[in-house]
Amino acid sequence: MTQVDPALRRRSRSAVARSSGGDRALAVLVGLVLLAAGVLVALLSYGVFGTGRAARPLLDPLIVEWLRNNALLARLVAIGGGIVLAVLGLVWAARSVRPEQRPDLRLEATGDTEILVLSGAIGEAVAEQARALPGVGKARARMVGTTRAPALRVTLWLADDCNVATVLEALEEQVLAPARAALGLGQLPVAVRLEVDDPPPPPRVT
Repeated sequence: MTQVDPALRRRSRSAVARSSGGDRALAVLVGLVLLAAGVLVALLSYGVFGTGRAARPLLDPLIVEWLRNNALLARLVAIGGGIVLAVLGLVWAARSVRPEQRPDLRLEATGDTEILVLSGAIGEAVAEQARALPGVGKARARMVGTTRAPALRVTLWLADDCNVATVLEALEEQVLAPARAALGLGQLPVAVRLEVDDPPPPPRVT
């Protein structure tokens, strides 16, 4: 069985859909912390740590006394903690809703010359060539991932009577393979989404 490079597998997943692994991991971590706190409070209230401790307030009297004697400092710490949590929440929200990266590619060049191929130009070129394939009504393509680990996401709208296998074979041989060669990429993961193109409306009979 052929072993798949883990880095290539991650790039393939980014081609299929935008990754939300970081958001899920952070959400799970926050949930586990809150769950642990809730379980601890429940155990205290049921007397697992002793009936005397269960009858006492949640906060130790020494802590309450310290808070009373240092009210200003306690308020400042609470305000600072609230600000930190608010900033972290805003950063998390901004990271979740930010647009997906569309990396530009730098081609190898000699001397001081550097060739930069814009992601929009790559996507439009691939889509234009894909639209010329038999059985393809419309096509859309865009680069995703990062500059070091690019991937390609292609959407094809096919005629309902076309041969899907033939279209995919032509896409690989006539569009994707030349694109990899032109960009100097030995590996370029591609995710292809297929849709059925809307047939033209029948002519009206008067």
